[in-house]
Amino acid sequence: MRLKDKVCLVTGASRGIGRAIAVTFGREGADVVVNYSKSKDKAEEVVNGIVKFGRRAIAIKADVSNKDEVEAMVKNVLKEFGKIDVLVNNAGITWKPTNILEGTKEEWERVLGVNLIGTYYCIQAVAPYMIKQKYGKIINISSLASIGTTFGEQVAYGPSKAAINILTKRLAYELGQYNIYVNAIAPGLIRTEILSIGRSEEELQKLFNNIANMTALRRIGEPQDIANVALFLASDESNFVTGQVIVADGGRFNFLSHSV
Repeated sequence: MRLKDKVCLVTGASRGIGRAIAVTFGREGADVVVNYSKSKDKAEEVVNGIVKFGRRAIAIKADVSNKDEVEAMVKNVLKEFGKIDVLVNNAGITWKPTNILEGTKEEWERVLGVNLIGTYYCIQAVAPYMIKQKYGKIINISSLASIGTTFGEQVAYGPSKAAINILTKRLAYELGQYNIYVNAIAPGLIRTEILSIGRSEEELQKLFNNIANMTALRRIGEPQDIANVALFLASDESNFVTGQVIVADGGRFNFLSHSV
């Protein structure tokens, strides 16, 4: 097992990519903290799935954009497990499709509050303990939207994820001396519930088809595709990898960049 006896905190782990990462980590021998903000029932389902692997798991509610709640969550994890080896900053939100003329102050503050500032709060809370133990793996979930774009109306989301890329590189440099690795994953389009926000079923299917046709592998991603990359970054197999933004998009970005 690649994560035997590691303690992993995964934010936004009640569904989608976070859920897949949490379950994969449990299957690979880790004890897992399943963070959620709203859906307690779904978080408990994830916990139950991990327990079936013979590992310990708990669900903790916390809004990552709230510094006090993040600090309380981390203290709870340390009280329960005594350490945190891996932090996955997966919690993130998008907004109903809006362009630059329709964007609101509320949209920008909320999207950046969760996606960027929430990531910063979690790292800030966990880092002192990782420094003390002289070990840690931090994995930030970015997005292909942080690098380029092939469809519009997400004017706050893309910048929030681009900032995560720079934060990843900055903190990899700061924390590397303590044997703490900081990397990011930039997924392409992944089949998750978040994509249905502001879209009808017909619009959603059209989006899937359009993006699949833009992708070298001619398919959109599944949460497990990203969980597999996260597992590599969380394991000792990635012990010479830090400060990187790993694109996992089925060849969409490269395919578009080199096509004529």
